[in-house]
Order: sequence, then structure tokens, then C-alpha cells
Amino acid sequence: MSPRAAWRLETLGFTRVYDYVAGKTDWAAAGLPLEGETASVLKAGDALRGNDVTCRLDETLKVVQERVAAADANVCIVTTANGIVLGRIRGRALRGDPDMTAESAMSSGPSTIRPDTDLAEAVEYYGGSGLKSVLVTDQTGRLMDTLFIDDARKLLGIDT
Repeated sequence: MSPRAAWRLETLGFTRVYDYVAGKTDWAAAGLPLEGETASVLKAGDALRGNDVTCRLDETLKVVQERVAAADANVCIVTTANGIVLGRIRGRALRGDPDMTAESAMSSGPSTIRPDTDLAEAVEYYGGSGLKSVLVTDQTGRLMDTLFIDDARKLLGIDT
């Protein structure tokens, strides 16, 4: 909303009026609904499962291994207490020494995309590189979920 419109609403008696400076791009990057031409285009946020396993830097790998096994998963996303993505533990690292910390076992700085990323473009780029998944975060780096390329292909009607 423009500052002028915000001021007009205040003159009409509205008491909670905000001038949202960040704009439409920031709104979309937060995974919030859109209208217009782009509303019908499938986005990364449309293909999320909502079942990531997370852990903190100081947790032992034993705790992480138990959590991952209980969820029948094969990866743990390392986050801050606020959910900011720091790294990922998978593969050989996940099967490592149970006494080591998640921080020692993780791969730092995994690739991420925003929920408003065009789903077809994400599949082409990441799937074309042979990756099976990519983390989806909001504009502050907070984990939203993992986009699995095969799930995205199914949603797009692309044969795998």
C-alpha cells in the first residue's frame, strides 16, 4: 500500500495501518498468496510436504540419528532455535560417531530457494543437476520445508 493510501485509511478511523515498504516481491517470497497472472503458476511452496527433521548445533549425533530414524527420514536440517538454516546432515555423516555434535557432522550452507520460486524452473535447474531435493526458506533464512524434485515433477505432470 502506498504511504498516501495508508494516511487516508488513518483519516477514516483505521488505527492499525501499515505502509508495507518491502513490496510484492517480499510478500511472495514469504509464501503468501498472490493474485493476478502469477497466481496460477505453480511455485515451490505449492509442493512442500511439511515433515522435515531438524536439530540444533549442540545436539549429539546419537540424538539426531534417533530423531531421523523415528521419522523414517534420511536427513536432518540443522537450524537455530528460530529455525534459521545452518546446515544439513545426511549420508555417511549421519551414520557417524554418535558422540559428535551436529555441528561437527553437518555440511554448512546448503542451497536454498524461496517459496515463490517457479516450480518448473526449480525442477529444471535442480533436477537437471541431479539433485533430489532443495531446501525452501523464507526471506530471513527460516526453514519452511524441503522441496523434493520428484514430488514437484508429479505436481507438474512431468514423467520421472
